[in-house]
Order: sequence, then C-alpha cells, then structure tokens
Amino acid sequence: MTPPHVLAFRGQDRAERRPGTRASGWAHFTFTSLASLGVIVFAIARVERVRLLEALVVPSTFLFANLVEYLVHRGPMHRRKKLLPILYERHTLRHHRFFTHEAMACESAADFSIVLFPPVMLLVVLGGVALPVALLLFAVATPNAGWLFVATAMGYFLTYEWLHFAYHLPERSRLARSHLVRALRERHALHHDLGRMAHENFNITFPLCDWLFGTLARKHNDA
Repeated sequence: MTPPHVLAFRGQDRAERRPGTRASGWAHFTFTSLASLGVIVFAIARVERVRLLEALVVPSTFLFANLVEYLVHRGPMHRRKKLLPILYERHTLRHHRFFTHEAMACESAADFSIVLFPPVMLLVVLGGVALPVALLLFAVATPNAGWLFVATAMGYFLTYEWLHFAYHLPERSRLARSHLVRALRERHALHHDLGRMAHENFNITFPLCDWLFGTLARKHNDA
C-alpha cells in the first residue's frame, strides 16, 4: 500500500506539472530508446577489423561509466552542489519523494518522466562526453577506438535508462518478474529507503563501485 505522504506528494507533483510535460510517457521511453540505439548502430557500423587493443576500449569504457554513474549519484544527485543544483532537486527532492521503498512502481505512463532522464540528457551524454572523447581517440589512437567508445558509452546510458525504468514498473509486470531485474530492483529499493538513500546502493546498473567503495547493501537489515 502506498503511504499517505507519498500519495499526497504524487498528487501535488502531477498537479504542478506544466502542460508541456504531460506528453506520453511511452513516447518519452521510445524516443530515448530509438535515439540511443540509432547512435549505437551508427557507431558500430563504422568499426572495421578491430584489433585487441582497440577492443579493450569496450570494457574500459564500461568500467569508467560505472564509476561516473556512482560518483554522480553519490555526489550531486544526493548532495546539493552549487554547480548543478538541478540534479539534487530533481533526484532527491522529487524522485525519492515520488518513489519510496514502500511504493516503487509507476501508476501510469504519465509517471515515466519521474524515472527517465529528460530527453535532452541524451544530447548531453552524446555531445558533452561521447563525441569529445571519441574525437580525442580519433587523434591519439584510431577511429575504431573512437567509435567503440561512442557505442559503449551510449549503450551504457541506455542500459541505465532501461534498468531504472524496469525497477519502477509494477511488480506484477513480466519484466519486473525476471530474475535479473528482480534482484537488481530489490537492491535499488533499499536505496529508496529515505534513511539510507544518501549512504548505500548508488549504482543503478551493476553494483561494481558500490562493492569497491563499501556502499553495497543487499538486505533491509544491513547496517
């Protein structure tokens, strides 16, 4: 059962949304998915005869992205910073009040915007991270290395969005019942406990950095 204070916040949040933000949640999800997949396919199509050292860009980018995910989530998304206060406001003050460990699921597609990043974030990741690093790799390494970085970075971003979306689906949904999603969802639900959110389970995707930095919690009775 959804607690009364969560119901009250959800009602207030929905009432305060501007008309332009009431667009279809499925359209939001579809745009993020197709645009990201388009970039990934475009990048992979330009890769030719990959050498071993070039292939190492893929796991290296994955590990780097996992660290960035962890640091951004543990940092400005849960601690107000002067540089990017909107991250704290959108995540801690909105997302964590809309969804708690007792009420994790979206009630309708209109709530998808509380889970998914705004569509502009795709441009930020692509234009602010993927392309600049790719251009650097074009210059100091090889075109293959650059395109593999773009494909892996965008693939990680899309994995983040898809998994986070799955965690906030109703538990009865087929995707939420899958073994992998159920296990990751349970870990993410611990993070949505308001008393623990600033201390544990900051990886949304795979808890590599949570394990490395000692912030991984698996059960509700973890200290």
